[in-house]
Amino acid sequence: MTIQKLTPADTEIVIWAEPANINYFLKTDLVPAAASGASNVQATVKSHTRRQYPGDKSTINVSGHTRTYMVDPGRKVGNALPGSPFVLDDGTEKRQMTFSGNVVDLHAFLLSDVKEETKLYTTGARYVIPKPSAG
Repeated sequence: MTIQKLTPADTEIVIWAEPANINYFLKTDLVPAAASGASNVQATVKSHTRRQYPGDKSTINVSGHTRTYMVDPGRKVGNALPGSPFVLDDGTEKRQMTFSGNVVDLHAFLLSDVKEETKLYTTGARYVIPKPSAG
């Protein structure tokens, strides 16, 4: 498995983890952003002038045209993991991931979706997230 970008619905956070690691703690599985796949997008470029080479004293005119580029929602540059680290521990399993966003938003998401009582360790403090009540 590989580390992938996961975005919980209706939140501003992005979690970078192996899907099986985060989904172990959740009632509702998160789907990687890359599952939607890359797509091509077109943009319009206005007409402009440019020089043909460095030091060229005269400019040429470039007419307006469209440009196609690729957008990949799961793209990650390099091997470094973006964001801040956090650890989830339910007493049986202890797994580390990273996230981008506010700890408050991560905590709120986990409050609504963990299966069992879980400890959330961040760079600042430890939070105990209770098991959701049946009802």
